[in-house]
Amino acid sequence: MKILAIDTSSKVCSVALLENDEVIDELNLEDEKTHSENLMPLLDKILKKNNIALKNIKLIACSVGPGSFTGIRIGIASIKPIAEVLCVPVASVTSLETLAKNIEISEKETIVSLIDARNNQVYCGIFSSTYQAKEAYLADDIHTVLEKVKAYHNIIFVGNGAILHQTLLKQVIPNAKFSENNKQSAVNVGKLGYQKYQENNLYTADTIAPIYLRKSQAERQKDKNKK
Repeated sequence: MKILAIDTSSKVCSVALLENDEVIDELNLEDEKTHSENLMPLLDKILKKNNIALKNIKLIACSVGPGSFTGIRIGIASIKPIAEVLCVPVASVTSLETLAKNIEISEKETIVSLIDARNNQVYCGIFSSTYQAKEAYLADDIHTVLEKVKAYHNIIFVGNGAILHQTLLKQVIPNAKFSENNKQSAVNVGKLGYQKYQENNLYTADTIAPIYLRKSQAERQKDKNKK
């Protein structure tokens, strides 16, 4: 089964093609401000490069956030009409899951994905070694998040939030490990999408939706002005 995967939730516009969970190809562009201009040409390029017609795609896997509000909207808006025309299911994959997938660990370890949300805020996902979320995602101040995280043992951190707050994380959890691979990628979106396909955990073009976890800066400012 050929899978088309995309991730526009970070600075990198990433697309990938997979045959089940085997990678065929991946293309990336690190230019957050032009995801709207880059995504469709990138999709066209990877299909033509690998001589694969769009009609041969049987599953679309899409990162739904959290992360860049604009990037997430662009990604979901772009795949909706494709999924509808092809009549194929959509796998909804979070950016916190894709980061966790960067790491192969033992059963005793806990993966903590951290994405910088600016102003000392982070998005956080706590995962088992099989990439299952241990509890609901968090979106809060890094100190508040750490109060929750430090209850776990054998932690390995991943994500740009882990890089940004590494000094603090080491102070609070001295024995924690840190991933060397902190990039989000469409490859992991595709692999997790195939896993969700096997579990029959799928959406349609009409039902896939973004996961923001918190309001955008514009929305927060609007709420503030109302007070």
